[in-house]
Amino acid sequence: MLYRGLIGAAALAASLGVAPGGALAFDESKYPDWKGAWRRVAVPGVVGQPSYDPTKRGGQFQEAPLTPEYQAIFEANLKDQAAGGQGTDPTYTCLSPGMPRVMTTFAPFEIVVTPQMTNFLIQHIHDSRRIFTDGRDWPKKIVPTFVGYSIGRWIDTDGDGRYDALEIETRGLKGPRSYDPAGLPFHSDNQSIFKERVYSDKNDPNVLYDEITTFDHALTRPWTVTKKYARVQTKPPEWVEEVCAEGNGDVEIGKEGYFLSGDGHLMPTKKDQAPPDLRYFKPSQD
Repeated sequence: MLYRGLIGAAALAASLGVAPGGALAFDESKYPDWKGAWRRVAVPGVVGQPSYDPTKRGGQFQEAPLTPEYQAIFEANLKDQAAGGQGTDPTYTCLSPGMPRVMTTFAPFEIVVTPQMTNFLIQHIHDSRRIFTDGRDWPKKIVPTFVGYSIGRWIDTDGDGRYDALEIETRGLKGPRSYDPAGLPFHSDNQSIFKERVYSDKNDPNVLYDEITTFDHALTRPWTVTKKYARVQTKPPEWVEEVCAEGNGDVEIGKEGYFLSGDGHLMPTKKDQAPPDLRYFKPSQD
């Protein structure tokens, strides 16, 4: 009898759109169809490593609105990279690119929508994101992370009863981070705030945009760029594991970057680079 009663209660809850336990059931039809795998769209004419603003070449061509102090840091970084160093790009040791660079999406990603949160599952290092959409307030204390703490809000922009955009705000970042491989820097205080609007193309549901506005003390004004993604047509999608540390020969000792050669020996990356401090090793007897 108890079993039969539980079945009846579950059927009643389903008919009322209420999940067992009193929570509202998840009505998937209210949300956009963002299923499948999404890949960054390459911009014609833009070559090399993907830049932060995808419509422009990397480096100085990004025309980032940096303060004079951080413009000088950026230029010093470019000189170091030209000499063989890594500059202010910290990812060569397999640190997460962090926000907002993770949204450059160096590999396909998946969007999973649930009643409480929307997850961006990104197949690259530690890039996945969790965006809370349950109406919560900002916590009094945020433990800083590379991708930050994100709160989102679904909106219906055309009033047809179905959400078509996700607005996100992200805080609580930690560093080091850079916008892109060219080493565009963030302020060292890590007080960045990002506001995003993710939405589908009105004429093509297989195209997705992420409009990102950055507020950072290294900028003279908020900086907005728009990322573009296309839905991968392969069905089912292929998810390839990416392990950054596998086969990575880059080594950081102190504040210097070196490279592990194929024969297993440490080698410099820049001309006339000094060897690391070996004070804790006995001198070779060779």
